[in-house]
Amino acid sequence: MLEMLWLPADDPVRLFRSAAHPPLRGTLLSVNDQRHILYTRGSVPFYGTYPGMYIPSPLPFRLVETESSPEYLADEMLALTKMNWNQTQLDGRQPITIRTADRVGEILRHLGPNDRPQGCCAYYM
Repeated sequence: MLEMLWLPADDPVRLFRSAAHPPLRGTLLSVNDQRHILYTRGSVPFYGTYPGMYIPSPLPFRLVETESSPEYLADEMLALTKMNWNQTQLDGRQPITIRTADRVGEILRHLGPNDRPQGCCAYYM
């Protein structure tokens, strides 16, 4: 199965709660059939507060070619935001797969034209 999503850098749509804290982590808003936003960071009922320092921005995603529902895909992305076991942070804005690929790309950008990149992904961690 192949699920193709587009994750734009930002989306102007935000949610606000009447409470003193930001929206709950895991809140999904479907703007239309293709356009969705997911709060991968937000208030956590278990803690009774928001564990972050700044106002969380949602992770926007667009369905390009999918077989699964937006709710299922949001659940998968939410699970991937908690997989960075190298940090004490409870959650991240982006799924670990995208965050890691971006960081490896930042390192590879500094290679010269004659440099040969390492083949093992663990080299860049």
